[in-house]
Amino acid sequence: MAKPVLPLLNRELSWMEFNARVLEEARDPSVPLIERAKYLAISSSNLDEFFMVRVGGLQQLLDEGKPGLSPDGLGAAQQLAEIGRRTRRLVDDQYACLLRELEPALAGAGIRRVRCADLTAGQREHLERVFERDIFPVLTPLAIESAAAFPLLSGLLLHLLVRLKPAPEAPRKPRYAAVRVPRSLARFIPLPETDGYSYAAVEDVICAFADRFFPGEPIVECLPLRLTRNADMAVREDQAGDLLAQMREVLNARKRSSCVRLEVEETISQTSLAFLKSALKISDEQIYRVPGPVDLSAFRAFIKLPGFEKLKDAPWPPQPSPNVPPGVSMFEVIARKDVLLFHPFESFEPVVRLIEQAADDPDVLAIKQILYRTNENSRIVAALARAALRGKQVTALVELKARFDEARNIEWAQALEQAGAQVIYGLKWLKVHAKVCIIVRREPAGVRRYCHFSTGNYNEVTATLYSDVGLMTCDEDLAADATAFFYAITGYSQPIQYRKLEAAPHGLRPRLLALIDSEIERRNQGQDARIIIKLNALVHQDMIGALYRASQAGVRVDLNIRGICCLRPGVPGLSENIRVTSVIDRFLEHSRIFYFHHGGEPLVFLSSADWMPRNLDRRVELLVPVDEPGCQARLIAILETCLQDNVKARRLLPDGGYERLKPASPGKAVRSQEVFYRQAREAAQQAQKNLYMEFQPQLPAKTSTA
Repeated sequence: MAKPVLPLLNRELSWMEFNARVLEEARDPSVPLIERAKYLAISSSNLDEFFMVRVGGLQQLLDEGKPGLSPDGLGAAQQLAEIGRRTRRLVDDQYACLLRELEPALAGAGIRRVRCADLTAGQREHLERVFERDIFPVLTPLAIESAAAFPLLSGLLLHLLVRLKPAPEAPRKPRYAAVRVPRSLARFIPLPETDGYSYAAVEDVICAFADRFFPGEPIVECLPLRLTRNADMAVREDQAGDLLAQMREVLNARKRSSCVRLEVEETISQTSLAFLKSALKISDEQIYRVPGPVDLSAFRAFIKLPGFEKLKDAPWPPQPSPNVPPGVSMFEVIARKDVLLFHPFESFEPVVRLIEQAADDPDVLAIKQILYRTNENSRIVAALARAALRGKQVTALVELKARFDEARNIEWAQALEQAGAQVIYGLKWLKVHAKVCIIVRREPAGVRRYCHFSTGNYNEVTATLYSDVGLMTCDEDLAADATAFFYAITGYSQPIQYRKLEAAPHGLRPRLLALIDSEIERRNQGQDARIIIKLNALVHQDMIGALYRASQAGVRVDLNIRGICCLRPGVPGLSENIRVTSVIDRFLEHSRIFYFHHGGEPLVFLSSADWMPRNLDRRVELLVPVDEPGCQARLIAILETCLQDNVKARRLLPDGGYERLKPASPGKAVRSQEVFYRQAREAAQQAQKNLYMEFQPQLPAKTSTA
């Protein structure tokens, strides 16, 4: 029997609405100027990835003649048309934000972009020296014989197209060259200035002196461009072979894949535009002519500008967790009671400390960990390698299929293998997206297992930028489940019935549906019922259908969804009891927390999984119950605070649009992330005071009497 068609919002257009909310922060006068430039840059880099993956995938379906029908009934062609219309509106808004709002305001604050036509004689001489010394030796122009012989241009990299005057023997044949601008060159070049910070864009500088590449050849046109290539490709896992080698093939294939978007300055001539269309085999719909610098993601660099601190957010350094005393072994801390960490308001250091102590502790026998995305110079990876070198049993599942982190993960996997760790590259057919670490330690009472579960990755950089929660525990049931989970993904054993955990793709979705159905049943029996869900994305039709049923039964449902949401809230007779809000603030909302009222005895979970088909049906994810009363109460408080936000929150409307929430009065303003940081700081200060109230004698070190 076919499933009933649900009233849904389109996934791709919902994502476009999310990126529009990011851009809203760039246009908000209450946000510090340089932070506004950062949000503009984020909206640009978000759009890059969207085109590489989502638009690339739809274009591929269209090229293959497949309908690509979305759950809301739109085909691939319709979706691409809608995406194109919405993208052009978004791009117009981005450049209006930059040219009409940000640049004038930044110039007033002392940060000025200077066009080559406006350079003083001294500034031009300075740029000429910079060009000759730092730029000219690095660049290599490539002659282009014809559109058919167009060179392979790297995706998302700035290039310059130079049109030369036709040769006398072929006056009707345009001559072109391409100049690749490597990322090693700074996008913005400081100018000599006594007041503030003036800069020129590197592409403007190259164009100003492009004649140095072509002595004696008149230049007709020089303009920057950037193309986006389809990155929606994966390993053919139905074929035998080395996964490492296949991943390298995927990375190479992305460099040669079809162009899905071309960005050029709007001053481009029709002659050059026609040449590019022919060379790249693209349509007018795939070309974006922009009135300013190509690639706005570069403006993120302003965050590092010294001397403009008043134009940035006040620092919110991560606070030490009050539940992790300094100088105390992490094993002792966790053995006392479960520890909940809330990043980045609280420091990620206890997680790093736990793994580093495990590497150095002679009583630790084994470490098992999943690495999905991690950072360069990772202390965690270094600790795992050190542990392996010291003879501990280290098992690391390094997910090679983590999109856009494949190359880095290949390096980490090989480094850990060389150190003697047992490395698993992932599972066939499935991505392993769960976040878990298990440490097995020999203690006087026997072997004990310490676990860390998280909603975020083992990445020390993003842990200062993303809002995530993590649980440290030595609960025996959770430890036994985590161990069995590792056996299932590293060996040939099949998933089992866990004591407390649930794992996708087998048990997680049925468990969530059962939890929703339980609230519906309680409401039908006249009991109070409530569901609060915090996610990055809600797309899965089964989950949306269950939430619609809950609303129809009278269950109060609050959803805090950062990004994509295909559910239509507030529709009479369908979803009038569902409220959806989205918080966009200085930290990326990334935690997944689920609350079910359960007759007054709450069930609270953290999870690695968003409610999307890929997460619940095609990935390995974890659902982790949080039973310790203090940790549970804190997660509920986090959810309630997010729902109270009326400063950085937007409410989803039935038609898919969003409206910004506003406090009834200044005294009733609630900015959830500000509340979380204030709470973390106050808790850390109180813990420090309590530490001073305890008298702890310093005892002499133990010496051997042998």
